[in-house]
Amino acid sequence: MPLNYLIFDTSDDGEGTGTWDAMASVRASQLPEVMEEVQSVLAWVERHSPGPRGPLDEGGAWDADQLVQTEGDWTTVTLTITGPWAWGEALVAHFTG
Repeated sequence: MPLNYLIFDTSDDGEGTGTWDAMASVRASQLPEVMEEVQSVLAWVERHSPGPRGPLDEGGAWDADQLVQTEGDWTTVTLTITGPWAWGEALVAHFTG
């Protein structure tokens, strides 16, 4: 499924772990479509999990956090995923080609 709303921003800690922020800012009428994309991304990461989900400093192999903020007519959705670099890059490649 190609993403129409979420845009990935990537950062590397230099030690093999990365952070991928998938973000979209939309009007209320588009929010259901964005949330469908979020669920699609989460389904992929769970299906291709590199190990147990949880905070990396507590032994998790990957983790994800979702934030939804509304300001005026706009809602910003941020899905932050952390985990092994190669795994995260495969995630981005899957959704962005």
